[in-house]
Amino acid sequence: MRLTTLALAVASLGAQAALAAEVAPQDVTYDDYGAIATSLSGAPGDPESGAVIMKTKSKGNCISCHAVTELKDAPFHGEVGPILDGVGSRWEEAELRGIVANAKMTYDGTVMPAFYKTSGFIRPGNGFTGKAGEEPLPPLLTAQEIEDVVAFLMTLKDE
Repeated sequence: MRLTTLALAVASLGAQAALAAEVAPQDVTYDDYGAIATSLSGAPGDPESGAVIMKTKSKGNCISCHAVTELKDAPFHGEVGPILDGVGSRWEEAELRGIVANAKMTYDGTVMPAFYKTSGFIRPGNGFTGKAGEEPLPPLLTAQEIEDVVAFLMTLKDE
C-alpha cells in the first residue's frame, strides 16, 4: 500500500513537471489558423506584468503600434495596428497567444514582429553594427513574458 501511494505521488509530480515545461520557440505548435493551444511556459500569465511588458520599450512595446485605453498612463500610443480595447472578448486565449508569439502565422504579411521566434528571419541586424546577426537569435520575449502579455490582453473585455 505504501509503495503504491509513493508511486502515485511520484507519477503525479512527474506529470506536473511535464505540464510545467517551457516550450522552446522552435518547438511551438501552431494550428491551421496560427493559434497555440497550450501555455508556452507551463505557468499562468500575470496580467500586471503583461501590462508592464506592453509599455516597456526594451520588451514588447506593444503600445508603439497599438492604442490601449487601459494603458492611458503610457504616452504615444501607436496607430499602425488595431486598437486592442475589447480584444479579450474577440479572441480566445490560444489565438492571442499565437498572434503575440508570431502574428505571421495568423496574418501573412503583417508588419507585427514575431516575439517568440529564433530563426528564419529576413536580414536580422546585429545591434547597431550594420552586420547581419547569426541565428539562432534570442526571442524578443520569453515564454513567460508571452503568457503575461496574453493574460493582460484577456482582461481587455468589451463591456
